[in-house]
Parts: sequence; structure tokens; C-alpha cells
Amino acid sequence: MRIADSLTVDLGRFCAVLRISLLDLWGMNLDRLSRITVEEGKCGGRPCIRGHRIRVSDVLELLAAGASFEEIVVDYPFLEREDILAALEYAAHQADHPVLQTP
Repeated sequence: MRIADSLTVDLGRFCAVLRISLLDLWGMNLDRLSRITVEEGKCGGRPCIRGHRIRVSDVLELLAAGASFEEIVVDYPFLEREDILAALEYAAHQADHPVLQTP
């Protein structure tokens, strides 16, 4: 086995632990993010709110269209204010990466 192969295996094994540690350092609210679920066969495997059939993207689109937190909670009574905050935090985390541009 080459050294590079061994290094790749080790990094792969500890990736989840490293990701959680980095999220803690960045101030992400892991309890809040635990409200975001992904289940095979539900909403095409897209991120949803607490296992309900409402996607994170649905909540974000409602907010982008000008709906207030209160309006969303009234229209979707199974949602809580923390669910909406979780969707926003999840989206912020997903968008926070370098974008490589080709010349």
C-alpha cells in the first residue's frame, strides 16, 4: 500500500468527526441543524424539515417571496419558528464554500 492510499483512507474515516468539529468552531447550531432530515424516497431525497414533506427549499422560497415567519407557521402549523431558522442556517452552510472559476 502506498502512503497516499493510507492517507486517503484515514481522512475518509475521520471526515464526519472533522466536519462536526469545524461546525462547532464556526458557531453552527447543531441542535437546530438536526431538524433538517434527508430520507430516501421522501421528496426525492432532498433536505426536509423534521421528516415532514416540506423541503428546505420550499421554506426558503416562501421567505424569498416575502412571507413572514408568522405567515409560514400559520399556513404550515406543523412547522415551528426554529424549523425556519434551521432552513436558513442549513442554506447558509451549503452556500459557504469557495467558487472556483475557470479562465
